[in-house]
Amino acid sequence: MIPWYNMDWAKPEYTRERVDAAGKLLVKRPLRMDGFRTAISIINNWRSSHLYPLNTFQATLRYKSSQVDPRRIVAQRLKRFSSIYHKLARFRWLNLSQMQDIVGCRVIVQSVQQVNGLVTLYRDSKLKHIWDDEDDYIKNPKRSGYRGFHVIYRYKSDKVDTYNDLKIEMQFRSILQHAWATAVETVGEFRSEALKSSRGADEWLRFFSLMGSAIALRENAPLVPNTPHNPAELKSELRDYAHRLQVEKHLRAYRTALKVTEEPNLQRAHYFLVELDLQNQSLKIKGYTQSEVVKATTEYEAIERTIQEGVKDAVLVSVDSLSALRRAYRNYYSDTNAFIEALKEALK
Repeated sequence: MIPWYNMDWAKPEYTRERVDAAGKLLVKRPLRMDGFRTAISIINNWRSSHLYPLNTFQATLRYKSSQVDPRRIVAQRLKRFSSIYHKLARFRWLNLSQMQDIVGCRVIVQSVQQVNGLVTLYRDSKLKHIWDDEDDYIKNPKRSGYRGFHVIYRYKSDKVDTYNDLKIEMQFRSILQHAWATAVETVGEFRSEALKSSRGADEWLRFFSLMGSAIALRENAPLVPNTPHNPAELKSELRDYAHRLQVEKHLRAYRTALKVTEEPNLQRAHYFLVELDLQNQSLKIKGYTQSEVVKATTEYEAIERTIQEGVKDAVLVSVDSLSALRRAYRNYYSDTNAFIEALKEALK
């Protein structure tokens, strides 16, 4: 195996001005094909050049999170091209070079207390990297019901400045918070609605905001804005929406319908390319060793160019093992069992 520090990591090939121009060109309409190809090439290089600092942060995250929860799950991912486009289109003032979550790593621990403990570990640590920003969605949940802790770091190295100031997002979640996020993404995928961005059917959006508060109650944390603070009222409204939407029936149907194909020899893989085809209700998993990171990103970029939005989806992630992939990215497997159990608990 090639040591990670000797691997052929992508480096930024364009100035930030050209990166920002490519982002603006991407959301411009109408767009000439030659301009589109150029923009894609620049954006893909910018995204891939974050892999080296991302690898550094996830290695540190694995170590620190093991101190608060030996059973934690750590994963890293590149932001999907479609997600980059939608974010730039939605926030026209945003420059691509300033996008904070173009790559990121996530840790899932057992409890909200362990999330808080990990945050404290990072605050007290002496990392040379710069703590740039944070969002505490546990103390201040999103109206959608999303909860978790996010921190943005800027990479800093005294020896090699190639990647300095590139931003990395880290997400800390409890198992229950992750179960909620998994269910939102699963329902959003099958309904072709961006529920996690608060866009979609009002009834589903209301259900998930109520369920966010139900989980917050269980974790003794602040409730989601605009949801009942009286537990009995919260339970009553949640039960009404769960029954009206037939939530459990839909979630189990999504899981049953999905046909999963996994390549052989995935046990040796470090990177996983996940392709979800909703039209054919199929999921394909392809694995790559750590030394095949360039091949993995190249094939991922090629697949992204063929994706038909609302029908197909793909993501390139890195986790410890295939079993960790199934737990960290349950939404791609339509595995919402943990959420279903949380819903049952909330309605007891």
